[in-house]
Amino acid sequence: MADMPSPGAERAPWTPTTWRDRHAEQQPEWPDEAVLDGTLKTLSSYPPLVFAGEARQLTADLGRVAAGEAFLLQGGDCAESFEAFSADSIRERLKVILQMAVVLTYSAGVPAVKVGRIAGQFAKPRSSAIETVGGVGLPSFRGHMVNDIAFTAAARVPDPQRLVEAYHQSASTLNLLRAFTKGGFADLGRVHQWTQEFVRSSPEALRYERLAQEIDRALRFMRACGLDPDTVPALHEVDFYTSHEALVLGYEEALTRRDSLTGDFYDCSAHMIWIGERTRGLDDAHVEFFRGVGNPVGVKVGPTASTDEVLELCEVLNPGRIPGRLTLITRMGADSITDGLRPLLRAVTDAGHPVVWTCDPMHGNTFTAPSGKKTRHFDAILGEIKGFFDAHAAEGTWPGGVHVELTGDDVTECLGGAEDLVDDDLGLRYESMCDPRLNGRQSLDLAFRVAELLQS
Repeated sequence: MADMPSPGAERAPWTPTTWRDRHAEQQPEWPDEAVLDGTLKTLSSYPPLVFAGEARQLTADLGRVAAGEAFLLQGGDCAESFEAFSADSIRERLKVILQMAVVLTYSAGVPAVKVGRIAGQFAKPRSSAIETVGGVGLPSFRGHMVNDIAFTAAARVPDPQRLVEAYHQSASTLNLLRAFTKGGFADLGRVHQWTQEFVRSSPEALRYERLAQEIDRALRFMRACGLDPDTVPALHEVDFYTSHEALVLGYEEALTRRDSLTGDFYDCSAHMIWIGERTRGLDDAHVEFFRGVGNPVGVKVGPTASTDEVLELCEVLNPGRIPGRLTLITRMGADSITDGLRPLLRAVTDAGHPVVWTCDPMHGNTFTAPSGKKTRHFDAILGEIKGFFDAHAAEGTWPGGVHVELTGDDVTECLGGAEDLVDDDLGLRYESMCDPRLNGRQSLDLAFRVAELLQS
């Protein structure tokens, strides 16, 4: 690999391969580069998973979020699985996100832009390259795109063929998502019926009943005015976008295409891609790759991020100040969010960057329970979101959205919520391969809580 450029050095013209001249964090140690190169060449010949025009439409939708005219709801699995892949699982995740979106749209009075962590979320960064169990050390599990979770030497060897499997599963998932969102499953009346069912069976039913009744009255009023799914397609179908952390750069490069209409390059693995907290080095490979693709992009921003770093990221990733191009996803922890976020909000606003600000309340609030399982508490998740709203209220900026790890399955991975899950419950249905997720009931519970913040 070529010598690394010095920090702040002027950047050379971009191509889909210029990231290879820079330091790349969190990349798998592939055992055979020739096999990897052959696999990536095969992937580069496959059709795109998404299209440049769809990515441009998401940028426009996110531009409205940046202007305070919409709210971003981004959610899905911490890491998708090859083994747990099914139509039912995809449907249930989508169902939860649609329910949350209806609650948020009504409360905020603005559209909810719906983006899933789905159809590509197969790779995970790790804090250590080695996992040790019982005195035995093996390469860490890095997601099904790279290796297998089984704790054996053979399972932990990175396998390039998994990149191809990730592509095919993503294509199948996208096919189902398009059918569900355009074929009547997302009908507004149907989604609200699901929400009513949740409210009736919720331990906090009275808390949510008023909002559910208000949504119901609004729907009846629209129908009385002749606005029904047969006459207004927007009530019958929704726009739903895909996203993932673009961690394995060889895969992302292989799915990058030049748009025939504009001549610009797009990463056609997803509509939106983001850079994680561990890979956002200004002069590293991920920022270099991201600066050249036309997709809307995100960056996770943790408590160690300085105002200078964030401003430089804005300049590198969105020098043209295009609204909706850049989303800053804050993940600071419930105790740090308000004080940590306010200087960043002030600096970015003063510099004139039209970013989308969204809150990831999950990653800064993870801990190990007495049972030994990694978990998060619902109260801390909600606490970080409230601190996020408080910081924006203090600075006069728009709290643009939330970014959560969730599933439609009845798992027991996060503590608290309306069901008041405790440590002893974690072992009942703890199914996540990496990080703990909100279950369907906790996710909709969170949507009602965020709705109350939006209304206030």
